Amino acid sequence: MIKDDTIVALATASGSGAIAIIRVSGPQALEICSPIFKSKKGVTILDQDSHTLQLGQIVNDQRIIDEVLISVFRGSKSYTGEPTVEISCHGSAFIQKEIIQLLIQKGCRSAEAGEFTLRAFLNGKMDLSQAEAVADLIASDNAASHQLAMQQMRGGFTNQIQKLRQELLDFASLMELELDFSEEDVEFANREQFQALILKIQKVLSRLIDSFAVGNVIKNGIPVAIVGEPNVGKSTLLNALLNEERAIVSDIAGTTRDTIEDEISIGGIGFRFIDTAGIRETEDTIEGLGIKRTFEKIEQSQVIIKLIDTPKLFDKQGKLLAEEWNRVKSDVNQLKTNFPHRPFILLGNKADLLSETTQQTLQNDLSDLRFISAKQKTGIDELQNQLLSFVDDGALRNNDSIVTNSRHYNALLLALEEINKVQEGMNQNLSTDLLAIDIRQALYHFSEITGEVTNDELLGNIFANFCIGK
Repeated sequence: MIKDDTIVALATASGSGAIAIIRVSGPQALEICSPIFKSKKGVTILDQDSHTLQLGQIVNDQRIIDEVLISVFRGSKSYTGEPTVEISCHGSAFIQKEIIQLLIQKGCRSAEAGEFTLRAFLNGKMDLSQAEAVADLIASDNAASHQLAMQQMRGGFTNQIQKLRQELLDFASLMELELDFSEEDVEFANREQFQALILKIQKVLSRLIDSFAVGNVIKNGIPVAIVGEPNVGKSTLLNALLNEERAIVSDIAGTTRDTIEDEISIGGIGFRFIDTAGIRETEDTIEGLGIKRTFEKIEQSQVIIKLIDTPKLFDKQGKLLAEEWNRVKSDVNQLKTNFPHRPFILLGNKADLLSETTQQTLQNDLSDLRFISAKQKTGIDELQNQLLSFVDDGALRNNDSIVTNSRHYNALLLALEEINKVQEGMNQNLSTDLLAIDIRQALYHFSEITGEVTNDELLGNIFANFCIGK
């Protein structure tokens, strides 16, 4: 996959803006850019020092396209590890297009998605997991996901893997040496020390594998389903949480015919709220499809908010309607039974229409019932704090390594499986040559994470998810 041509792409977001940056990288980057740039000081790009800026004009023959700043990065001292020129021009979409087309005419090729970062990986500027963290950093939209991406870019996760891999490799080398002297019956690898290393690797791998549950939800946002009967205030609650009119609110039951999703950051953690269609018996085909999708979303969610229209539980004289109340309790128990391992929040809405005594009466029967007023936005802060309490962010606070990438997670699972086989083999006093087979496989899976073992298909799949220009 190593290519020796010179590539060009817009490194900033497409569209009009104050400025735009066009990146050119490859062995001929300086030679291609030099003829189309006229410096204010008369210094050509070929004579410009590395890591310096120069003001001038991009010209096509005698026609001036724009006044720009040129950044030059010589040799391997660049993001990609190869000669690079970055052109900071005005953010007109027309200007961007003109400059890129001119560079292509002069010998550049349009960069593919993620090709700059791919070249950085191939040129040894970063390992594969660090390269993947670049995409995560660009996609981060809350403090927690940003922290995880920065930690991975700094190599926090792979440093651990590389250290374990090297220790295992050292022992593997000694064991391979034993095979060369099998007739002499010598032992170069201390079995007690090797046993201690295996236990250490098992512990580290198990912790990293367990961290994926936290890392995955932090990276992708924690899905929270808001469920309840029609017109209990689900859409109003969604709007209150988002602090904007995201969902249509109406007195007409069944207004929400489909799920509505949006994400906000609470305490630096992303939560993806799903306003679902009201659950009830209906003959309306469209509404029925929405209710079916509601149950699908509940299956996919990690937290369930059950919303109750509490004033409807009382008659005009303020007497509790026993039949209605029993039905509500039955629905709550059914949800808890169907989804026993999901955090469950039971909210009584429209609390502003109930007295404290009435609220207490209901809580005496359902102890986990909490009251809010979505319309008045009371109780929303307490709800957000309760949601945060479900997130085990201890590892994040302690700056521990957290796995967020499913490819890394799968490789760790396979590595642990092989290490467990090694442990089993040692317990059964298997021969060195049989132990060596499982050790080699464990080393292979370690190498998959950092990119020491790759293939074109794997790299293509990873970098295809990058944006053009990165």
